[in-house]
Amino acid sequence: MLRTLKELFGALAEPLPAGQPADAEHRLQLATAVLLVEVMRADDETGEAEREAILAALRTQFDLHADELERLYDLAHAASRDAPDLYSFTSQLNKGYSAAEKARIVEYLWRVAYADGRLSHYENHLMLKLGDLLYIPRGDFVAAKQRARAAAGLAPD
Repeated sequence: MLRTLKELFGALAEPLPAGQPADAEHRLQLATAVLLVEVMRADDETGEAEREAILAALRTQFDLHADELERLYDLAHAASRDAPDLYSFTSQLNKGYSAAEKARIVEYLWRVAYADGRLSHYENHLMLKLGDLLYIPRGDFVAAKQRARAAAGLAPD
């Protein structure tokens, strides 16, 4: 498994080949999934609600079957544990997504943060960091946060 993860991180660092759209899509899927898992792991209180929020986000964002979602989640969890930083993942999203698509990803990240009904200061800190790494304008960042709070049934800040 270690060799596989080393290959994965090496592949994420390489430039995208021109004729490989499937590889580019897989990189975006994995990078997105890893960031979702990172938010889940931010406060050391991982629960089923957060896991379900991740799977719902991946299901909405990508056209994947249930078994593919589970494999992606498992791979993202392993990659998240072994990742030296978040840059390799956020840079993939910056290369592969438009500003509007990245704002939608940020909303999914907020939904994971709010899945347990509260936002820890660790989750908030990570979200601020991810918003900066993804170059999300502050207004779009706050709007995504408010939509996620409303989706979780929480009152606005």
